[in-house]
Amino acid sequence: MAILTRADFQELSRTRLVDAKTLLDSGRYAGAYYLAGLAIECAIKACIARQTRRFEFPQKEKALQSYSHDLAQLLKVADLQMELDNASRSDPALAGYWTIVKDWKIESRYTRIAPQLAADLYDAASHRRNGVISWLRQHW
Repeated sequence: MAILTRADFQELSRTRLVDAKTLLDSGRYAGAYYLAGLAIECAIKACIARQTRRFEFPQKEKALQSYSHDLAQLLKVADLQMELDNASRSDPALAGYWTIVKDWKIESRYTRIAPQLAADLYDAASHRRNGVISWLRQHW
């Protein structure tokens, strides 16, 4: 497996979000939901990658936790939980979007997803002003 850089995760986040929109527009709700979640995961991992220093040996626990697919856990690994809490107090839309996003699971690829759930996750991820990915881009 190739080593992924911060720029790779940023590009993957953008690409998966476009893919999710394409699937959503085509009525492929399970795929749209899954890829919207991956877009968010990649955005958080770009934030984690930003914290790494060249030639610095990583802390084992943090490195292992970075391989998770749990968005709430990844946000903590990225040291962004407190910042999200603060931003959410002043931006109720962001808080609402995170409430939707945090429940995404990688296992969704094995389940049926209702059209509204897929649309809600995509909107929570992609909203230009208050979306979770827009907020994460400030930190990646």
